[in-house]
Amino acid sequence: MIERLDWSHYRSFLAVLRHGSLSAAARDLGLTQPTLGRHIDALEQAAGASLFIRSQQGLLPTETALEMQPHAEAMAASAAALTRAASGHATTPRGTVRISASEVVGIEVLPPIIAELQENHPGLQVELSVSDDVEDLLRQQADIAVRMVAPTQEALISRRIGAIPLGFHAHRRYLERHGEPKTTAELAVHRLIGYDRQLAYVRTALKNRPDLARLEFAFRADSNLSQLAMIRAGGGIGMCQSPLADRDPDLVEILPGALNLTLETYVVMHESLKTAPRCRVTFDALVDGLLRYIKPTARQHA
Repeated sequence: MIERLDWSHYRSFLAVLRHGSLSAAARDLGLTQPTLGRHIDALEQAAGASLFIRSQQGLLPTETALEMQPHAEAMAASAAALTRAASGHATTPRGTVRISASEVVGIEVLPPIIAELQENHPGLQVELSVSDDVEDLLRQQADIAVRMVAPTQEALISRRIGAIPLGFHAHRRYLERHGEPKTTAELAVHRLIGYDRQLAYVRTALKNRPDLARLEFAFRADSNLSQLAMIRAGGGIGMCQSPLADRDPDLVEILPGALNLTLETYVVMHESLKTAPRCRVTFDALVDGLLRYIKPTARQHA
């Protein structure tokens, strides 16, 4: 039985894990529920144990299923990477490239860069994975990543883009109603916008500014996009990337230079992909576009 299992069985397994029901998993994969049920039965026979327990909340994974999950996810990443590689061409930038980036960079910064890339190379298809979690390039979860932390894994090639400055910013509407703080101490009497949980780059930043960890936020969000939207809505004073604020004449930097935090930014790719035309042109386009993104701010804050 083990020899007869194939990727489709594990794909069904992951879908049930994700949806918590056979019917929803079957709809997601475009399979009939009996077919998907047979896949789970075959996996349970091979494992010699049940993989799911029925409950009021749906199908809950057993300990065996949880042990299998990371291996099945690795298979999924490899299958997707194989599909992307097969879509490519030996000499022409063509095929699918998967890019991983943080929320703010993926939504606010990369779209015009990717649009220009595809205008120049119409044979490219781009998958953009937007998450503040760091996806593992070695496990082929993405081909190229834009990261705000220095890469530490071997077998990766990277290009340092530079330090993107962060600043305190507020919309003019907020300042018209509440005034503008003139010292860092005066921030305490203003509505501050901040994070609900410390992401990796936040922890790195706070190592040099422990005083920021003591700020009390009137609005918290674990999404940097939500924080940025709240700043733009006039909800208070928050931290955001200076190049983004520079694009909006209604956003005002508060206490220029007081924050003194930057995001070290890198474009990273597995070294085995450097000769693949689809990845090479995408890597170069991301580097060029991100350098253009931070360059105006670099001049203004020099």
